[in-house]
Amino acid sequence: MSTHKPILVVAVGGNALLQRGELMSYENQAKNIDVAAKALAQLNEDYRVVIVHGNGPQVGLLALQNLAYADAPPYPMDVLGAETQGMIGYMMAQAMKKYMPQSNISTLLTQIAVDEQDPAFADPNKFIGPVYDKETAEQKAHQYAWHIKPDGEYYRRVVPSPQPQRILEIDSIRTLLDSDHTVICCGGGGCPVIESEAGLRGVEAVIDKDLSAATLAKQLNAEHFLILTDGDYVCVDWGKPTEKPLHDISVEAISQYTFAAGSMAPKVDACCEFAKQTSGTGHIGSLHKAAQIMARDSGTHIHL
Repeated sequence: MSTHKPILVVAVGGNALLQRGELMSYENQAKNIDVAAKALAQLNEDYRVVIVHGNGPQVGLLALQNLAYADAPPYPMDVLGAETQGMIGYMMAQAMKKYMPQSNISTLLTQIAVDEQDPAFADPNKFIGPVYDKETAEQKAHQYAWHIKPDGEYYRRVVPSPQPQRILEIDSIRTLLDSDHTVICCGGGGCPVIESEAGLRGVEAVIDKDLSAATLAKQLNAEHFLILTDGDYVCVDWGKPTEKPLHDISVEAISQYTFAAGSMAPKVDACCEFAKQTSGTGHIGSLHKAAQIMARDSGTHIHL
């Protein structure tokens, strides 16, 4: 048993595993996952590690492949999300075993309850799939009844992204952690489901993986919550001459700043909510510096 080690929930973006503009091939994904696995494996010695990965590029790719076969109706988004949990979890578990050959690594298909009345269903804003120029995006939106929105200089498909309410497999996750397993779960934000007297029903949506990871960290009462991204720090005035990195900062202090709504703001919000509800510490930093972040040699650290 390994209950003496603190719990660390780590969120890894789907774009880190399949980078923007990169050919969406198995080989490229395996290469990127190997980089992530090497960084994450270093954390296992000091923590009970739970890994949550994104799936934006991957679920979008599956949706496109899904549409290409016209002899069967397309599968719904929650089912495609389950497919990405299996695909990415399988590849990540194999890669981590390479760096942690004596460790137990388990991938768990995870369902997350959402509210059927969540306003996100009326305002899709979660980017999935590849980027397109405006003309191509508009053609595909017309052809497939997609919603599209600008993503930087490009356009991408968007789907609803409801707030996670609770993780249904939380007891299984706790049992695996207590048995010294590194756990990969809530992949792609988890499969969004509605609970009713008739049972569980999947919904056409993709939950934000940072919010799912924060919900998981709160339900586990984890000591640490780490969001890995493509930047070393959270920065004020990012990209401007007045840019300033934030290192060790309180929830109250960081709440005075405004961050980009589609990228850093939800990460900061997730860490702040985690810190407020658990008195733990939220960390944000580069995927390539996971161990340095937890050693406080890099990254932004948010606490009460």
